[in-house]
Amino acid sequence: MEIFPGEGIALVKVGETRDVVEARLGPPARAGISARAVYDTEPMLVVDYDGDTVELVELGCSGDGGEEVTLDGVQLTYRLMDDVLAELTALGHRPEPFDIGYTFRAGFTIFSMGSRSAVDLDPQASPDDPRPIVEGVGIAPPEYWLGPLDAEAA
Repeated sequence: MEIFPGEGIALVKVGETRDVVEARLGPPARAGISARAVYDTEPMLVVDYDGDTVELVELGCSGDGGEEVTLDGVQLTYRLMDDVLAELTALGHRPEPFDIGYTFRAGFTIFSMGSRSAVDLDPQASPDDPRPIVEGVGIAPPEYWLGPLDAEAA
């Protein structure tokens, strides 16, 4: 599933209303709290709402042969973080680290929650291999992560 940095994905765009999203996708599989909804898509889609307006679109990794998240031909999810960073950097994206991943000024993040291990992708890896796997992608306008002044400098 292709992302559009700062905007969302084909199914959900930042700024759309909950009614528009649910007309397209149906009701959430898990409503959770009113500000967050999980939709039954592949890969799994999580939408954060500010009131009834989309402010953040998140996609998880499918893993094991399911559809993954991409950007400009680069598979983002269910890959080793270092490999994804190298390919995104080669495309001109500059990562800024945060506690569980990296933010990109174009308006997206990649992250690992640590629920997957390198052995999932590399059978030669040891069980204690510390290399993280990209397990999710967040898409929102740059100021969502960077703040208004930092986003203007992007």
